[in-house]
Amino acid sequence: MSTNISSNKKYLRYLICKKDINMLTIFQQIDIIIPMIEQNLQQLGLSPKEIAVYLTVLKNGKISPAHVARITKINRTTVYSLAKELISRGIITEDLGSSTQHLVALPPRDLIQLARAEERELEKKKQTIQSAVVELEKLTQSVKYSIPKITFIGEEDIDRFLRRRTPIWNESAIRNKSPYFWGFQDPTLLNYYEDWIHWYWTQPSSAGMGGKLITHQSEFEDEVSRKNYPRRSIKYWAAATDFSATTWVMGDFIVMVMTAQHPHYLVEIHDAVLAKNMRATFKGIWESIR
Repeated sequence: MSTNISSNKKYLRYLICKKDINMLTIFQQIDIIIPMIEQNLQQLGLSPKEIAVYLTVLKNGKISPAHVARITKINRTTVYSLAKELISRGIITEDLGSSTQHLVALPPRDLIQLARAEERELEKKKQTIQSAVVELEKLTQSVKYSIPKITFIGEEDIDRFLRRRTPIWNESAIRNKSPYFWGFQDPTLLNYYEDWIHWYWTQPSSAGMGGKLITHQSEFEDEVSRKNYPRRSIKYWAAATDFSATTWVMGDFIVMVMTAQHPHYLVEIHDAVLAKNMRATFKGIWESIR
């Protein structure tokens, strides 16, 4: 890609000279503009070589594949293959009226077609998945699925796991007629997962839930408390400093989240008896704090 950036810079400098534009100002922007364009095109799904071919055709307007190969230093056979792919995507075309093959640039606005094509493909995938789910559910109607007793989640997946499991924890807590988060909250959790906490207290499945958590004073807790989540109750407990990880009990689930050091991790335990005993323990501590 560095060769392509260099050729694009030369072309921009040529345009600058023709237009008699302030050279210094534009030169300072070249190193920013070209990589930015290439990054945007990569996000649209174009490979580095496709980008090199596309930009070369675009800045020349009309050019032969052989000339593109010379400019980009890409093998001519590969250029033909890349051009065919770009034509199929609808962002360049071929001049069929010439005696020799020439590639022709289409207006940059036509790149919108790439996004529209992706939207159509995504919609097809959604419909396929929905159809598959219906059929698979028919196939497994008589099957009872067991939930793993213990689940370990690494740092990179904690936020996603919290959001995915929240409705299940809430439903279990409400079913057990104890619609609360009981437990201890390590203040460092608020520092790393404040977005999830805000999401939790504002999303529909948490409407019937409350939180009764013990912790120790910290700037993180002070900041979250100012956001006024009315169903979230906190009590400060001097002995809470002995806890080293957030521990919640919700229904038949116990969740422990270690955020005091990296790597963070989460452990979910699904056990009704253990959860009942842990809930009684945290209720006792809660009621003992004045």
